Amino acid sequence: MIRECPKPKKQVHQGRVYAVTSEDAAASPDVVTGLPPDRATKFVIDLIPRAAPVSKAPYRMAPTELKELKVQLQELLDKGCIRPSISPWGAPVLFIKKKDGYHQLKIKEGDILKTAFRTRYGHYEFLVMSFGLTNAPATFMELMNRVFHDMLDTSVIVFIDDILVYSKDKETHIKNLNAALQRLRKEKLYAKFTKSEFWLSEVSFLGHVVSEEGIEVDPSKIEALLKWKAPKSVSEIRCFLGLAGYYRRFVEDYSWITIPLTSLTKKGEKFV
Repeated sequence: MIRECPKPKKQVHQGRVYAVTSEDAAASPDVVTGLPPDRATKFVIDLIPRAAPVSKAPYRMAPTELKELKVQLQELLDKGCIRPSISPWGAPVLFIKKKDGYHQLKIKEGDILKTAFRTRYGHYEFLVMSFGLTNAPATFMELMNRVFHDMLDTSVIVFIDDILVYSKDKETHIKNLNAALQRLRKEKLYAKFTKSEFWLSEVSFLGHVVSEEGIEVDPSKIEALLKWKAPKSVSEIRCFLGLAGYYRRFVEDYSWITIPLTSLTKKGEKFV
């Protein structure tokens, strides 16, 4: 199933679901609601031993922010993603523009109280993995590896929430694509329709361009390197080498070429 991100000024608390084939249409729900199912993978929040609960007063907000906060709190309550809390923990809320996403993982029962947050309109806690948490990508990667474990490196490659289905011919690709989508349906995982692409002979994936000709460097990444300002400190050199080193497999004698830069990262070396 492919889920379309809700459009603004409409029913933002519900996402539309589209069937990929006519056979799927009868079994596909119209919208996605409620909590994600119980899974073997749950989001865990580990604390430093003997860490004391932290609770802070809500931040001051502009009227427009308070209005939006009310809307989002009600939406999350209606979906069952949050609930009123009596936790000793309580983080203040602030707004940050982020890409839209979905709540697809539950939080381990004993860690729910650690997600508590305070607002002008009450004290709440998350039942699902919220956005922006430090170890969320690693947890979601674990989930995706579990979901596609038998397809990995044969017809599917996953990186966090990016899924690449590949095949040698059209007939095989139909089977592989259908198998991947059916696996998502079985696990009740949803992908954003507007970010999905099908039947590509060439695709950009994790900074590379993959095609039947092989693997090449993404031209946009090369452009970023060419436009990189001359580094003026050790940290800036390391940043540059970090990006350049990602593509060292495509550069013959990379280590030899970068000696002038790597030598500047040594203690006591002076910039000329």
